[in-house]
Amino acid sequence: MSTIATRVRERARKTPGGIALREKDLGIWQQVSWLQYWDTAELVGHALIALGIEPGDRVAIHSENRREWLYTDVGTVAVRAATVGLYPTNPVAEVGYLLRHSGAKVLIAEDQEQVDKALAVDDLPELRHIVYVEPRGIRYRYDDPRLIAWPDFLALGTEHRAAHPNAVAQRMIDARPDDVVTLIYTSGTTGPPKGVMLTGANVDFAIQELVERGGFTAPPPSPRDSVLSYLPLCHVAERIFSGWFGAGAGVCVHFAESIETVATNLHEVQPTVLFGVPRIWEKIAAGVQIRIESADPVKRLVGGYWLRRADWIGGILAANGGRHTAASRAVYAIGWLFCYRALKDRVGLRKVRYAACGAAPIAPEVLRFFMGLGLPMHEVYGMTENTAVATANRPGRVKVGTVGEPHEGVEVRIDESTGEILTRHPGTFAGYWQDPEATAKVLGPDGWLHTGDVGEWVDGTHLRITDRMKDIIITAGGKNVAPSELENALKASPYIKEAVVIGDRRKFLTALIGIEPDTVGHWAQVRRLPYSTYGDLSAKPEVIGLVQGVVDEVNERFATVEQVRSFRLLPKVLDHEDGELTATQKVKRTAVATAFAGLVESMYGGYGGGAR
Repeated sequence: MSTIATRVRERARKTPGGIALREKDLGIWQQVSWLQYWDTAELVGHALIALGIEPGDRVAIHSENRREWLYTDVGTVAVRAATVGLYPTNPVAEVGYLLRHSGAKVLIAEDQEQVDKALAVDDLPELRHIVYVEPRGIRYRYDDPRLIAWPDFLALGTEHRAAHPNAVAQRMIDARPDDVVTLIYTSGTTGPPKGVMLTGANVDFAIQELVERGGFTAPPPSPRDSVLSYLPLCHVAERIFSGWFGAGAGVCVHFAESIETVATNLHEVQPTVLFGVPRIWEKIAAGVQIRIESADPVKRLVGGYWLRRADWIGGILAANGGRHTAASRAVYAIGWLFCYRALKDRVGLRKVRYAACGAAPIAPEVLRFFMGLGLPMHEVYGMTENTAVATANRPGRVKVGTVGEPHEGVEVRIDESTGEILTRHPGTFAGYWQDPEATAKVLGPDGWLHTGDVGEWVDGTHLRITDRMKDIIITAGGKNVAPSELENALKASPYIKEAVVIGDRRKFLTALIGIEPDTVGHWAQVRRLPYSTYGDLSAKPEVIGLVQGVVDEVNERFATVEQVRSFRLLPKVLDHEDGELTATQKVKRTAVATAFAGLVESMYGGYGGGAR
């Protein structure tokens, strides 16, 4: 049975000195060879066996992206256990729920913060051991018998390997296709998170399709490629690009120091393959705008001109499947000399040969923006329940506004009565952990997975997603409105970070809008508009007028019934810990509407626009 563990072991045998991982330590990039990668992962496997982990048990990881995350993931799969990833931002209540629900027996916790969260939960009868990676604040202050330092954990693995050298290898030989290798918990936008069970066969299919057959990139990824790992590894998308791209194709994985240093690390690494959720691409685009506006007058003039040319180039590429015409190629070549080369280098995109966006809808304007700068952008589609294998825009066949064509070996159809997208293939999950009822609601006996997304075919080949079924708004007049298209159009503005359209069973649509603090803050500074906090900035009449202009411009593109008639600016940044966002930064609509009910109701007291 081929698994990520067997693939890493094989790379260690064939190219022991090849570079598998790179991570910064005291400001210097440290390299990990494939031999070191497998050796440490194997030690983790032996240590887990020594701690009593049996096939089918769960091992949880609560950490930022780092080497130890992948060591644990590979080692856990090697001994036929299942990895359970926790988001670093999970608060205590969610940590308790995930550890309790999964029944994890061992927890790998990054540091004191994550250890404290686990220790704050009283009823975790299954959790026997907590391994901490960073000792600061823990080693001499805690006396919980479950605690083990990472070096001691590896030492335990070393002892076990010496006494039982073939224990891990035998577990790998005994691996079966239906072994659950990971539980990936859903974001929980409509209720408690559900544990998606992915099997060895599911992951093997995904690696074959997305990596070895080049389901995303063309040509397929190879050891010459590099990626920057910065999105949470407990999310299926990052697991693909950081874990499975490495194991399946030998891609070198660089770990970002933190989400705050992604811009700096991108510039240092200059990856060849880059995946981002819409929020990341929107933030990079906003950063480019700030760079241009902050430049001296000459550079601002030149940069502004070439950004307008990039918009034209992006339009040409979008109309031609991502392919240049003779005219657009010539204009881009000149722009490369005067602007694009330096700009892409500073942003960290100079070497990117394949860029992808997924996990949520993105405005076509953002995709065209990057295409115009010379970035080969591709919107892709998948979900945890189908191991993120569904559709992708292929190089040379890009249709902006769609999520592309079905992958090889993937069946996709649209339910005639509901418009829901259904998929079927060997990557379809085994079900939700300890929740057969929820499983039966989305997975039919015929193997078709109900995605919960509404879509339509474009030209009979490419799939377009209109919205989530649960998010469709039905106005008081009976009009069905897909809010995501309107929200994405608003968020395409560099001044808007979040937009939540409201209007279910109402006479007209309204919106709660969160400003982008960096770009709006810079806009205010240029105009010498003083402010102290986010809330203060949002309340400025000048900022309200700025956003009103964006709303008016977007409204012109939509039918009257689909226009935002009134809006209010959020007085704070939406936050995961306040229950307004999921761990993957998706907006919890109901929670936001409830938290800001006063603002919502104020918009339905009359037909006036504006905000406060």
